[in-house]
Formats: sequence, C-alpha cells, structure tokens
Amino acid sequence: MHTSTLRWAALPLLLLASCAGTKRLSDPTILIRGGGGTELGVSTEYGVLFLGSSHSAGRIEIESWFGDGPNIELSVVEPVGDILFTAETEIRLATVPLTFIVPEAGATVVVRGRTDEGLWQVETQLRRHPDVDGILIDVLPELLVEMDQTGAGVFLPVESEGSNMRLLGLVSGVIELGEDGDRRAFATVVGPNDLWELVTHRKDQGRHKPWVYREDTL
Repeated sequence: MHTSTLRWAALPLLLLASCAGTKRLSDPTILIRGGGGTELGVSTEYGVLFLGSSHSAGRIEIESWFGDGPNIELSVVEPVGDILFTAETEIRLATVPLTFIVPEAGATVVVRGRTDEGLWQVETQLRRHPDVDGILIDVLPELLVEMDQTGAGVFLPVESEGSNMRLLGLVSGVIELGEDGDRRAFATVVGPNDLWELVTHRKDQGRHKPWVYREDTL
C-alpha cells in the first residue's frame, strides 16, 4: 500500500485595501498560508479547521472570502489532537456545521476547494475498500491542479432551513490500493472520528470573546 500527499505550490500574497460597501458572510472555504506553503481549510461552527500540511506551529495567514472579495487575518496555529489544527480570527467568518454520521458507500458528497480561478465544487460518491478503515473518494481532477488542494472540504448535502451542507471531513492525500497490475488511487478523507476532537478542544464554545468589527469588514 502506497500513500502520498497532495503536492503544493505557493501563491503570491494578495494585498488588500480597505473597501467600501457591506461584506456578507459568504464562503466557509479558507486558505492557510504558512512558512511551508499553502493549504485549504474550512471555517466551522467550532472554529477554523485545517490539517497543518503547510504550517503546524507559529503564525499563519488565514485568507477568507466575503461577498465583496477576499480578506486576510493573522493568527497562530493551535493543535487539535494528532492531525488537526485550528486558529482564531478577530472577525467572524462564514461557518458550516459539522456532521458525525458517515453515510454508506455510494452516498453523494460535495467536495469544495479553491484555486487561482476561484471556488470549485464537485459532486462525487463515497468509496469503501476492505484494506482501509476510513473515508475514501475518487481522485478528482480538481484535486490535482498546480495549487495544493490538501484540506478541501467534503460536505454532506442535507435538507435544512439553515445551511444546506454539513462538513464530513477534509481531503488529506492520495492512497493506492490493490494488487500489482490492478491498483487504483483514491483520495483519503479525515472524517468525523477526528473532527470530533475540535468540539472537545473548544471548551470555550459559547463564551467566545466578542467579534471585532473593523472598518474594512463593515
């Protein structure tokens, strides 16, 4: 069995100026910029969540998107368990609820990431393999672009009066399974068993310090 992570390529830093108008909470997909490169993450109801493939300690930049464009916040990495990381922002970001129910193989999920061209979103199906105790999906072409798509969100569509998606996990890499001559690649997903650690990590949930409302985010 052979594993590999999705490769990354650093992107130029976006310099943001104050902007007029009203920023609307728009997109929970975020970009983490650290000393080791870039990766994707998702802003959840319990905080920002990412895998730390670009930066697992120290200062980072969190790039988020609102209705009128991108915004960059400085923050510090906090470890969550063994493979997940979080960070706090001063301003409120768009968030998505978590789900801790893993559907059966064949269930439809939505995978979302971001490249230079903007946000992408693709529907695919959950896969199962007897050699893997975890969530797999097909290796989508969108995951193999030049910019690293590690941390792309995998969402479960739901019928709800609020958000119509729940975060099921984060794309973590690529794995090849099967015998020689009959091998197949899948994308691996860090799922609910690990996402639950973010909930227990956020012991201050419900007592978050007041959000900062700055001129450039009003």
